[in-house]
Amino acid sequence: LAEWRRVPRGERGFGGRRVGNNEAERQFLGVLEMSIFPTKVVLGIDGSQEASRAAEAAVELCKKTDSELHVVHIGEDFYLTAVPDLEMVAPTWLAQEVPQSEANFEQIAQKLLDAEVEKVEAAGGTVAQAHLRMGRADAEIVNLAEEIEAGLVVLGSRGLGGVKSALLGSVSYSVIRHAHCPVLVVR
Repeated sequence: LAEWRRVPRGERGFGGRRVGNNEAERQFLGVLEMSIFPTKVVLGIDGSQEASRAAEAAVELCKKTDSELHVVHIGEDFYLTAVPDLEMVAPTWLAQEVPQSEANFEQIAQKLLDAEVEKVEAAGGTVAQAHLRMGRADAEIVNLAEEIEAGLVVLGSRGLGGVKSALLGSVSYSVIRHAHCPVLVVR
């Protein structure tokens, strides 16, 4: 989980000694230094109050550790939300309505993502990239973190999901269990 970075000349390297101009000395003292801070942070947002608090924490963390901030919003998948049983729907309705409805779900999700990115930037954060995904939030957040090799995922404790757990939301709980990197859950 630790990451390596180059130590510029003049800074302290391995053992606290200053890294000099002599190449042999630089190799001996350790030109690479390990850092426990992540270089990429994934922030999962959904428009909830908890997600806003998570965004504040992620912005502060990225500022202090000079990490890239990747903001992700997972829009609801039309097939998981609007049509519970496709066999009960007439094929002609499905052929006409599904493409329009699917596009509407994506447009709504994109608007929410854009608004959240604006809030993060207004709070002083720099967003390296905004990601829009459609589907199950927990699986998509974990997949994105793995794809970009994130060192940390930041989430609110509970989002706008329909069923709320007593202490921890089901999405954050699932991300904690399946993510390859540490997960910071903000309450």
